[in-house]
Amino acid sequence: MNENRVVALGELLIDFTENGISEQGNPILEANPGGAPCNVLAMLTKLGVSTAFIGKVGKDQFGKMLRQKIEAMGIDAQYLYEDEKIHTTLAFVHTYENGDRDFSFYRNPGADMMLAENEIPDSLIQTADIFHFGTLSMTHEGVRNATKRAVEVAKKAGCLISFDPNLRPPLWDSLEEAKEQTAYGLEHCDILKISDNEVQWFTGEEDYDEGIRMIQEKYKIPLIVLSMGKEGSRAYYEKSRVEEKPFLQERTIETTGAGDTFGACILNYVLEHGLEHLAKEQLSEMLIFANAAASIITTRKGALCVMPEKDEILSLIKEKRR
Repeated sequence: MNENRVVALGELLIDFTENGISEQGNPILEANPGGAPCNVLAMLTKLGVSTAFIGKVGKDQFGKMLRQKIEAMGIDAQYLYEDEKIHTTLAFVHTYENGDRDFSFYRNPGADMMLAENEIPDSLIQTADIFHFGTLSMTHEGVRNATKRAVEVAKKAGCLISFDPNLRPPLWDSLEEAKEQTAYGLEHCDILKISDNEVQWFTGEEDYDEGIRMIQEKYKIPLIVLSMGKEGSRAYYEKSRVEEKPFLQERTIETTGAGDTFGACILNYVLEHGLEHLAKEQLSEMLIFANAAASIITTRKGALCVMPEKDEILSLIKEKRR
C-alpha cells in the first residue's frame, strides 16, 4: 500500500441480485456486498491505495458478513459501527434485458441511516488525501448532519473532496430535497463524478455539455467527470473537454458498480498526478483507464468483491488498441 489515503463515508449494504431461477420457477437472489462509497474504496485498494470507511451496519448476520468482506479486501473498518437495534440496509436489484436496473430498498430505517455526528472520527479524516461521499448519507437528518460534519473536517484539513450524487429517487421524501442535498455536495467538492441522467435531472438541460456548463459556472468545481454508460465518458477541466469511447463487451451482464469503479479510477489518477495542470492527453489517459475498468465490472455479478486487477484493465486497453 502507498501512503495515499482515501476515506469514504456512507452506505454499506447488501445488494440482492438475481442469479438464476429455481426448480419451482422462483428467482434465486444472491447476497452481494454493496454500497457506492465502499465500492469506490474496493477498487482503490485493488490499485494499491490505502483506504478507510466510515459507516454503520446492523448487529446481524449481514453486518458481520460486510465487515468480514471489507476487512478481507484491506479496507480499514475501524469506524464501521454496529447498530444494536436497526438491521443492515438491504437493496433488491432487478436487472432489465437492456442492462438497466430497478432498486427496491429495505431501509425504513436501515442501519446506514443511523450514523451520528458524534461518531465522525476527525483524526482519520484529517490524515486523508481525499474524502469521498454521496447523497445516500444525506437522505435523513441524523446521518446528514454526520456527513456535513465530516465534510467540514475534511475541508479544514485541506483534503480534496470527491462527490458522487448517486441519485436513488425511492430513498427521498421528495426530489426537491434530493436536489437541495446534491447542491450541497456540488458546493463543497473538488472532484465531481456525475452520470448523464443526473446532469439532466439536476439542471433540467437535455444537452450534457450545457448542463455541465451550468454546474461549472455556479459551483466552480475543478474536475467534473461525466459517465454516459454505453456512450463512454467525458472530463471537464478548466476550459478543456475530453471525451473517450466505452469498452463495450458482449459479456456484459449488469451495470451494478460500474460508475463506482469508474469514479475510483478517476480518484486514483488524481492521487498519482494531482489536480493541477492536467493536460488533455492526461485527461484522455485517465478516462480510458476508468472506462476499461468499468467495462470489466459489467461482466461480473455484484461489484465490491469482484473489482478488476490493474493488469486486467491494462490488458483490455491493449487488446482494444490492436
